[in-house]
Amino acid sequence: MPEIDTHPHAIVVMGVSGCGKSSVGAAIAKALAVEFVEGDALHPASNVEKMSKGIPLADEDRMPWLDLIGEAMKAVLDRNEGIVVSCSALKRSYRDRLRHAVGGELYFVYLHGSKELLTRRMGERKGHFMPLSLLESQLATLEIPTGEPGVATVDIDDTVEGIAKAALRDLSLLGVA
Repeated sequence: MPEIDTHPHAIVVMGVSGCGKSSVGAAIAKALAVEFVEGDALHPASNVEKMSKGIPLADEDRMPWLDLIGEAMKAVLDRNEGIVVSCSALKRSYRDRLRHAVGGELYFVYLHGSKELLTRRMGERKGHFMPLSLLESQLATLEIPTGEPGVATVDIDDTVEGIAKAALRDLSLLGVA
């Protein structure tokens, strides 16, 4: 098992809409006693408006948002503190952009679930701007982070607590937590 690294870390909880990024990210942050940032809160109003209308975001919509997330993580790391952020991070190029923003080392928890489970979860959400109709475009955009450094893949067919516990276990195997 790798030695646990005690310097502060940035962790992105990633996956398509409905996988539980916010709930799991908040639980991981609480367990690690670090700040949690809801990545959706950093979306420009124009992105939220597009998604609310069922219009998928293009790369040019996502880049300024990813830059804001990267800046938020870097600012916390520069204070020598840790952070957990929820962010879909659907493509490798997005994840690499985030890695670059923090100066390299960045950990990801990829929340994986079946289309059926994701559809059910999205259908049960109330008051979220992301409509179920955009799940297909997110699944089509998703580049699964297999083989990328610093990635823990966790199945979401469990409670939030169970998913967070599995993520923390897998992060510890990567030398975090």
